[in-house]
Amino acid sequence: MTEELTAEDVKDLGNKAVKNGQFAEAVLHYSQAIKMQGDNPIYYSNRSFAFLKMQQYYHALQDAKEAIKLNPIGAKGYFRKGEVEFATEHFTEAILSYEHALQFQPNDDLILGCIHKARRQYHHDTKVNEQIPWLGSGIGIVLGVSLVILDYLYTVKPTHPLVMALVTIIISILGYAVGKCYRHYIMNQRNMLLQPPDDLLGMDDDVKDEVKNKTKSKFTKSQARQRYKKGKL
Repeated sequence: MTEELTAEDVKDLGNKAVKNGQFAEAVLHYSQAIKMQGDNPIYYSNRSFAFLKMQQYYHALQDAKEAIKLNPIGAKGYFRKGEVEFATEHFTEAILSYEHALQFQPNDDLILGCIHKARRQYHHDTKVNEQIPWLGSGIGIVLGVSLVILDYLYTVKPTHPLVMALVTIIISILGYAVGKCYRHYIMNQRNMLLQPPDDLLGMDDDVKDEVKNKTKSKFTKSQARQRYKKGKL
């Protein structure tokens, strides 16, 4: 008779799937482990990692938060949260999450490295945020000056210099505004990465179908029946 699998056994299957790069299958195993023992933060932390690898950032963040809720004095949940925030370019939040993790696991080289990396990206992003609007303004000035030169060279009666100066200023302001709008768009896109997917049930069905297709060739019919009885698929 086949020995009944424990939540830890199922989690280990998830870990094996992660090592093989089979993240959809890993999510299914971790989900089953959570059904069997829903108060274990490690299962949520591991599933957060698998979701992150699938670029399912909303689910990854929710699992990281649940891991923190179940173990607020553990480093792993905060670290996973920081990883999701870094991947979605929320660098300020990522730094705070990594620093929380460091409080519970001081001098950890991995966490320290992530903090330094997040800080570098934060400073770079801040510079870009400041420079892009002014770059747009500079492009506007160049276009305005080009118009002045073309007007002077190719018109019989050039436009009054004050009018052309005003046109240049207006184009420069428009360029600055376009730069601002572009950065605002980028920030909104980052925020959208952490919003709930439109069709959660459809996504789950796709994951299950993919896992079922992969596992059909791995097990005999008797083994498959045992796995179904245990709720693994």
